[in-house]
Amino acid sequence: MMRKKRTALLTAILLIVVIAAAAAGWIWYKERNNTVNRHEPQALLQVESITQPEDNYDVIVAGTDPEGIVAAISAARNDQRVLLVDGRNREILGGLMTLGWLNSLDLNYSPEQSKLSGKHNFLNKGIFQEWYDMIEGTSFDVNTAANAFYELVKAEPNIDLLMKTKFLEPIMETGNKGSGQIITGLRLETEGGVEYAVRAGAVIDATQDGDIAAAAGVPYSVGREDIGRPQDQQAVTLVFKMSGVTQQVWDSFANIGDGTGIDSMSAWGFIKSREYVSSNPERVGIRALNVGRQNDDTILINAMHIFGIDPLNPESVQEALEIGAKEAPLIVDYLKKTYKELKDVEFAGVAPELYVRETRHFEGEYRLTAVDVVDNRDFKDAIAYGSYRIDIQRLNAQDQGAIVAAPERYGVPFRAIVPLAVDNLLVVGRAASFDTIPHGSARVIPLGMATGEAAGAATKLAAELGLSFRELSRSESDISELRKRLMAQGMELAPVKFETPEYAKHKHYQGLLAAVSMALTFGGDHNETFNLDGIATAGQFANIMQTVKIAHADHFLGNPYVAIADLEEPAKLPLTLEQLAYTIALTTDLSVTPESALDEVVSKGWLAETTLSDIEDSQELKVGEVFSLVRDLMEFYAGKVYS
Repeated sequence: MMRKKRTALLTAILLIVVIAAAAAGWIWYKERNNTVNRHEPQALLQVESITQPEDNYDVIVAGTDPEGIVAAISAARNDQRVLLVDGRNREILGGLMTLGWLNSLDLNYSPEQSKLSGKHNFLNKGIFQEWYDMIEGTSFDVNTAANAFYELVKAEPNIDLLMKTKFLEPIMETGNKGSGQIITGLRLETEGGVEYAVRAGAVIDATQDGDIAAAAGVPYSVGREDIGRPQDQQAVTLVFKMSGVTQQVWDSFANIGDGTGIDSMSAWGFIKSREYVSSNPERVGIRALNVGRQNDDTILINAMHIFGIDPLNPESVQEALEIGAKEAPLIVDYLKKTYKELKDVEFAGVAPELYVRETRHFEGEYRLTAVDVVDNRDFKDAIAYGSYRIDIQRLNAQDQGAIVAAPERYGVPFRAIVPLAVDNLLVVGRAASFDTIPHGSARVIPLGMATGEAAGAATKLAAELGLSFRELSRSESDISELRKRLMAQGMELAPVKFETPEYAKHKHYQGLLAAVSMALTFGGDHNETFNLDGIATAGQFANIMQTVKIAHADHFLGNPYVAIADLEEPAKLPLTLEQLAYTIALTTDLSVTPESALDEVVSKGWLAETTLSDIEDSQELKVGEVFSLVRDLMEFYAGKVYS
């Protein structure tokens, strides 16, 4: 009898638990799929700025974009006296997010996601997570974001905030015994026209383009210079606003189809928008829409691409603003005619600042490579992690942009924010030491905020130890201490588990790494388009060698297209080993015939015997085989190893 009662009781308890779990699951599901924006508009807080800086600080942070704000907060919480200074005549904090209106976040999600909590698990926690918990979600109201940044800064008594300075320039000294240049502070002019020379034990450059580092003499490349295309860089964008987006209008987006979807704050898709023909096609185009909701029935649209702009030239930036302001109302008219769901919305203005994706790439103690990102590489001195796709936006009107790869989790080493040539300086954000291809992922703001937090903490540790940042970066034990401190601040630097991507299991993976590094191939959103087992063509290989030639012009003086000049439909003709060797020979400017090229190239040792022996069919080379052969060529002919 007692056993039956006990069984009945356990059954009842189990039933209650199941019902409760089901109810919780239903509530979570409903909330996750809820599209209602329950947030109220916020008035912008009045930002209070000091009028006169002190003579000396422990740290000066240049730039009031999110990366600089986080750097200042981190340093202040590590008991450093901080001057956070803006050099762009701004009245609010947040820069690109709040004045460039980039209000939809490109996030670094952890490979380890909880299916029960309903909350995103980000790789970038710490101060970024603290700020994120103060806003609406993956898209946010720009006033909310600006106020959240200001509240975080204002809460730190160790921070002096100085806005609207007229210029910033580094104060430089030569180190003892000619050991190199040292930045010892900044010269600046306040809004009132008074100049100051402010000294500091450390300077963190968090300006979008690394303006302080450039003026201090840190070496850098511009745009895609590291792959032979200095004239190319990702398009700039002017975000624009549309009004009249009520809850009813917002919900109607879910019925569009066309790759369009919504949650409570973000919308995406609107694929037909790509068919828009601009008033100036060589200078302006649009992509599918990224839509971030505001709290006042307006939305912000990140879609416009403006080409041929030099973001380091103020006159060119002004031209971009004028081009964008002219084009934005025309785009809205097109969207209203194309989508019935948008017929009642109205154009409501453009952002005060331009969204610039790429300018300078500084040279640091380490430079993040495409191999690092695609290989999901970790580092002993990793101070931030990324997982966002390598997203290369359009370079010009003819280019369509590309998703190079979708990593799982890669580390950004501390050495990548320690610039060459100048001491007492750290460079955080998109201008840090990243090659142009990995920059397509590492440029996203949450990762930049993580580098800012690491930089702020590093100023305290370096001062305690009496080390330069360069010395700190070279000490494994001291870097270990920095990582411990960052984790104590709430950053997530512990290992995570994830499966090895399928592409990394391929026998021609090392060849793929070389190909990605030279922009010879793109994997797409899910790494599905590398096509390593597909059949290569003669025309395709000529294009590959032309791209290799551009990236390494000093080594390849010939013309690969001569090799296919007499072929009929080379774009459809399977690539043979003989044709590959002939194309290589002509690109290196060897004098050969199609028949002699293979023997000549092999005799020079440019192609590894192990790679050649692994070819399945010399009359129909596979794409992966081609990449491995190109990798050999780069190592044994050009002396460049991608690994």
